Amino acid sequence: MKLYIKYMVSTRCKMLVKEELNRLGLHFVNVDLGTVEIMEDITLQQREQLKAALLVSGLELMDDKKAILIEKIQNVIIEMVHYADEVPKVNFSDYLSEKLHHDYTYLANVFSETKGMTIEHFIILHKIERVKELIIYDELNLSEIAWKLHYSSVAHLSFQFKKITGLTPSFFRSLKQKKRNTIENV
Repeated sequence: MKLYIKYMVSTRCKMLVKEELNRLGLHFVNVDLGTVEIMEDITLQQREQLKAALLVSGLELMDDKKAILIEKIQNVIIEMVHYADEVPKVNFSDYLSEKLHHDYTYLANVFSETKGMTIEHFIILHKIERVKELIIYDELNLSEIAWKLHYSSVAHLSFQFKKITGLTPSFFRSLKQKKRNTIENV
């Protein structure tokens, strides 16, 4: 049985879900960002207990098909931008369509209608958060960051960074207190 969990965006979230499943005596096959596959069917009582336990931690068990699709889109983007060693070189629309087995136009319309922003804007917001993270780590220069995240140039990265944050990447690097948003709040 497959369950869908909203706001499950980190390794810590996955550990928390595993703990709750174990506590309820449920055996999981796979726990991934936004999805859990368990071996058995769960009772209504177990579902309600899991739902309540997840809510305490800021996670949400989902039932609505559109909400599940939106969460899948977000999780593919988060995984692609924040957790992949390298952002795929294919077009994002093709990548999403292939991963989620839906026409991109359909995905884009459902996402925009529900989230109030385009998929492209959501990707840009996450790429900028990833740029901030890489700047803070101070292991790569801007050219290497631009290359890693498939920007056409440092100028393009800088333009998007300034448009979203109001700061240049260089000025952000020089700040003593660099502020990042959590993945859940992007």
